[in-house]
Amino acid sequence: SRRDLMRLAGGAVIAAGAAPVLGTAITANARPVRVLGVACSPRRGKTTATAVNIALEAAKAVSPRIEVELIDLGGMTIAPWAGGARPVDAVTIDDDFETIRPRIETFDGLIIGSPSYFRGMSALCKAFIERCAVFQAPELVWAGRPLGALATGGFRNGGQELVIQQIQTTLLTFEMTIVGGKPRAHQGATLWNQHDDDITQDAVGVDTANKLGQRVAEAALLFADAKQPAA
Repeated sequence: SRRDLMRLAGGAVIAAGAAPVLGTAITANARPVRVLGVACSPRRGKTTATAVNIALEAAKAVSPRIEVELIDLGGMTIAPWAGGARPVDAVTIDDDFETIRPRIETFDGLIIGSPSYFRGMSALCKAFIERCAVFQAPELVWAGRPLGALATGGFRNGGQELVIQQIQTTLLTFEMTIVGGKPRAHQGATLWNQHDDDITQDAVGVDTANKLGQRVAEAALLFADAKQPAA
């Protein structure tokens, strides 16, 4: 009867309302979810590192389960790819990449930030990603994990979206899941350094960084819970 249908529909609404909110523990033993940020500017502690940290803080606010870490590559020496035609041909190079390698092997979500140099990613960013080929073979260690990209530039339209596209394209070879930010930061975070390295003065750009961090955190929670073993 119509009355029975209304009663069932009301029960469905109540059940839906009782469903876990994204970011809360789904099981009693739900593990922490790690979101890693890598700032790929040779200028340590400057605009790119600040922007990535803004995104990480936004990610952390999504759920108590989220743990974040920033790796600032500024001042580090990271040589580019020196292997052969395949990832398994990677040559071990004794530089700073080996010191951070254990910290970047395992995560649930990744945010990579680069300044726009000549409308492209920094050489340091490209070298870092090339060296991460050790996570490509013999096993795709990062497969399925969400990736968000961020770029800073000296102009509002200084190539930031091109940098984001380059980062996303290279990480597709790792079979990562590419995510953008919340509307309207669909592609990622774009920030404008117009106030003498105080990137926090760019309210529009900071908003995109916050939205990127939130989206990566949500995707990381989904990824982690999909990998969670059954209780």
